[in-house]
Amino acid sequence: MNVIISNKNQLILENLGIDVIKEMNGEFDVDEIIATFQNFFYQRMILDITAIKNYKDIRNLQKLSISLDMSKVILLLDGTDETENPAFLSNLVSMGIYNFTKNVEGIQYLYNTPNTYRDVAQFHNLNNTFGTISNLQSNPQEKYVLPASDDQSQPEFYGTRIIGVKNITKQSGATSLVYMMRNELSKNYDVVAIEVDKTDFIYFRDKTLISTVTSEIGSVINKYKNKDVILIDINNSIVAEGFCQDVLYLIEPSIIKLQKLMSLNMVALQGLKNKKIILNQSLLSNSDVANFEYEARIKVFYNLSPLNERNKRLPELNKLLVKLGFTKQSSDA
Repeated sequence: MNVIISNKNQLILENLGIDVIKEMNGEFDVDEIIATFQNFFYQRMILDITAIKNYKDIRNLQKLSISLDMSKVILLLDGTDETENPAFLSNLVSMGIYNFTKNVEGIQYLYNTPNTYRDVAQFHNLNNTFGTISNLQSNPQEKYVLPASDDQSQPEFYGTRIIGVKNITKQSGATSLVYMMRNELSKNYDVVAIEVDKTDFIYFRDKTLISTVTSEIGSVINKYKNKDVILIDINNSIVAEGFCQDVLYLIEPSIIKLQKLMSLNMVALQGLKNKKIILNQSLLSNSDVANFEYEARIKVFYNLSPLNERNKRLPELNKLLVKLGFTKQSSDA
């Protein structure tokens, strides 16, 4: 069942042809909307932006993004210059608001096919140089996907690169790997490392490491937009994962770690097909990796042996970075 909150677009939203469990019409303070629906179960919320008091103040939309699951919300814009300008749309994406449109066709499409970050990356500007956006959801069936390829190696990459690292098996070393990647890449690139929703970086006693929260990750990325590389320890942040151009999914292939993962989710590995899977802290041989791939029905991007984070020379990690497309290699690698 669905929720509709309307104001100036009430007539449009009355004819969507969807099941509605609750409907509100009028202009509401953002805190009132949050209080009403924060613990309310619904499939989709169709939200007329004009139903939000002071909706042109982006801070009110930020309140919504923090308190509600924005993957369930379809935001109907009002067609004004204020809400269709590139800066406004970029701010929406920064807050994890991906499902926005200005017409009923866009609502109907997004209802069945919600956007991911990749679908709205065209609107996200990390460099504060805005282009012209003329056809927001004018073709609601247009999607933006990357071409499939059997070769998982990366070409040389130009411009700011955002790479996320995420544990699949519990405590598989994402934080330490981000730290070591930062150190290795810093020999030839301008790099910043960020962790989201945790403060494990404090144990490295390195004040250049950044800890933040999901609600702030967009602004933090924007702050470091001039870096060559932004590395993100994603943890469980879906929003942070959406910002990444590449994500490395870490699996520690010990029997106990894999069995624990499968006991929690029998199909956990099935969702990793065509992802960049790193066997981290791995002692598997090439034949062991081949057997793992056959049994799990997934392709391993790289088999990374245990690393000593205190070492200044990490040639095995350097090989992974080269495969990721970083062609500048350390002279002491």
